[in-house]
Amino acid sequence: MADLLGCAPEEIIFTSGGSEANNLAIKGFLEAYPEAGNHLVTTAIEHPAVSEACRYWQRRRGYRVTFVPVDEHGRVRLPELEAALTPQTALLSVMHANNEVGTLQPLADLAALARRHNLVLHCDAAQSVGKVPVKMNALGVDMLSVAGHKLYAPLGVGALVLRRSLQLEPLIHGAKQEQQRRAGTENVAGIVGLGQACELAGRDLAQNMARMHALRERLWQGLYSRMPEMRRNGHPEHCLPNTLSVSFRGVQANTLLAEIGEQLAASAGAACHSADEIVISHVLQAMQVPREYAMGTLRLSVGRYTTEEEIDRAVTVLAAGVRKLRGA
Repeated sequence: MADLLGCAPEEIIFTSGGSEANNLAIKGFLEAYPEAGNHLVTTAIEHPAVSEACRYWQRRRGYRVTFVPVDEHGRVRLPELEAALTPQTALLSVMHANNEVGTLQPLADLAALARRHNLVLHCDAAQSVGKVPVKMNALGVDMLSVAGHKLYAPLGVGALVLRRSLQLEPLIHGAKQEQQRRAGTENVAGIVGLGQACELAGRDLAQNMARMHALRERLWQGLYSRMPEMRRNGHPEHCLPNTLSVSFRGVQANTLLAEIGEQLAASAGAACHSADEIVISHVLQAMQVPREYAMGTLRLSVGRYTTEEEIDRAVTVLAAGVRKLRGA
């Protein structure tokens, strides 16, 4: 894992997954450095494991939290983020890749900004590790969260990478496992699986990136050739190679998923909570995706074992489902 992430082995704290790693980074840092300030800065599109941890500190500790907006591609604007910083800012937390649309944030630029303001930068890299190069020194981040199952490790294991110069207050107190930073018997089988997954990811990273990018583009071109009125969400260049967020105007995502659910697995960007209420994801809202498109948004992902035949089948299934619902 240290080889894949470009860090020292002793900088790795094994956890139960990405959510625990994010909570340990945010809460553990703030507990260890109460004098750092009472203001947190993050973005409007973070995973709930980050945004809810920040809101918890807001509710229970009285901290102020700034959720910096993003542009139409889901990328944070550096001038707006820098303007949000104050002398009381204790921590900056920005994800590497968005879990819904795949947009990559300019982490190296953000790290340079953090250094200018003498701030610690936490990065939720759950979606990016194993899919694109993620090196601690190249990114310049101080804390980095990893979710094992996102790179084919077993469920229930993850890690937080912590710079040796930093301290954390443990979330779990007890014995002295993980260099006294996370008590409890380690999930040894899961950790071994994560190590093996990291080895395979590092060995085949360039090959897998190229292959997933080609499959993702085959999926997009196949869908767009049949339904040119659809919309693609996320940054056209700075994005994960495997993630495709698409919106179908005039279709509700949950209804479409119900139509294709026995043939294709996908996730929705909007959920129907009642006959009249459709809740659009906070990511699509932050990107200001028009409501008529946002209601019909799906996230489609390709993986290491996806085939061209499966891509072509997915295009056929999705196109048929959309036509049927529009016809109805």
